Amino acid sequence: MSDSPPSFIDYRALPESETGEPGWHSWNLEDTTRYNTAVLGPMWVRREDEQCRLRMFPQRHHTNLGDNIHGATTLGLIDIALFATMHVLGSGHDGFAVTVELSTQFVGAGDPQRPLDAVSEIVRETGSMLFVRGTALQDDDVVASYSGIVRKLKSQA
Repeated sequence: MSDSPPSFIDYRALPESETGEPGWHSWNLEDTTRYNTAVLGPMWVRREDEQCRLRMFPQRHHTNLGDNIHGATTLGLIDIALFATMHVLGSGHDGFAVTVELSTQFVGAGDPQRPLDAVSEIVRETGSMLFVRGTALQDDDVVASYSGIVRKLKSQA
């Protein structure tokens, strides 16, 4: 992992008594009024060998009229997973970064009663770009597969 995530991320180890499993960290914005936390809610992250797992806990407002996880919720988690992956597996970045491209294939309905995970790996990283691919999962059930590109912006000093 890079030296540390950006200062605006609440990255702290979570006790196993809270998570039921070792190795989880909080992955939430310090400013809880921003999209990540205000819309998606609390998220956890951990490294699993050469993969990064970002987890969210669906609530009723994350569902569609079919009582499944709304596709926009899944897309939001996947987008945030690109940046978590950059910091947990890659070289990180101390400035801001933006999603350049995100391709997603929905392959199953998400169950709002189970946590939703985005499990990502780095395909390639350059000084200014990060290429990621992954799968959105609930246990062994695949909800979506994805690939994305992140551009690291130069610091605005």
